[in-house]
Amino acid sequence: MSVQTPPPPPLPDELQELLRRLRLPYIRAAAPEVIATAASQRWEPAEVLRVLLTEEAAGRDRATIEIRRRASGLPAGKTFDAWDDGASSIGKPTQQALRTLEWVGRAENLCVCGPSGTGKSHWVQALGHHAIDHGHTVAWHTLESLAALLCRHRADDTAAKAISKLTRADLIIIDDVGLLPLTTDAAEALFRVVDAAYEKRSIALTSNIHPAGFDELMPKTLAAATVDRLLHHAHILLTDGPESYRLTQATTGEGVRPLAS
Repeated sequence: MSVQTPPPPPLPDELQELLRRLRLPYIRAAAPEVIATAASQRWEPAEVLRVLLTEEAAGRDRATIEIRRRASGLPAGKTFDAWDDGASSIGKPTQQALRTLEWVGRAENLCVCGPSGTGKSHWVQALGHHAIDHGHTVAWHTLESLAALLCRHRADDTAAKAISKLTRADLIIIDDVGLLPLTTDAAEALFRVVDAAYEKRSIALTSNIHPAGFDELMPKTLAAATVDRLLHHAHILLTDGPESYRLTQATTGEGVRPLAS
């Protein structure tokens, strides 16, 4: 029969209150166990301080990442943990190069074009989560949400301020362009975001058609100005596959959990 180790004694109330006032919640949580371990293993005082400060820094980093993830608007689940790099038509060297995020630091763009179900959205969303994990800020939008943002702020003449706030993110993801013709608001919003981010921030865009064909979706003059800025410093990936990933999962039964008998 195993002997359970008793929990370490709690911190004195005075010390608890000081840690609350100084807003050190992760030290407060870790301190009882760290102090007990330090006493049993005869740590030097400097080592105790190092471990406690490391706990606080790590806790704050985790909290910052979670705040940035919620603020990004990124859908949950589409991460590299669920990504099959071998099944993608994007070459592994290209995948590895993009995952370094050096292109984000250079304010370069990424355009991923191809048919539905070839992993475009999963790839850029996974890049977005990856960027957040590595200290970047990310904003995820569809054309519909961009158009809604523009309309919402046009009424009180704060559209320019809203676009400026959006383009403070290190990486702006615009998902699923080309499924439907663009409304006037969506076309204007796309241009304004691309124009505001040009040579300042990175954009990752997914589309069913190559950006060279955007004049089929929006007025030609606006399309030309948008594509000119979007592609000037851009990596262009073309995805393909014999069959949609979603259809493949559906026909093999991988898209759902088995029903209980």
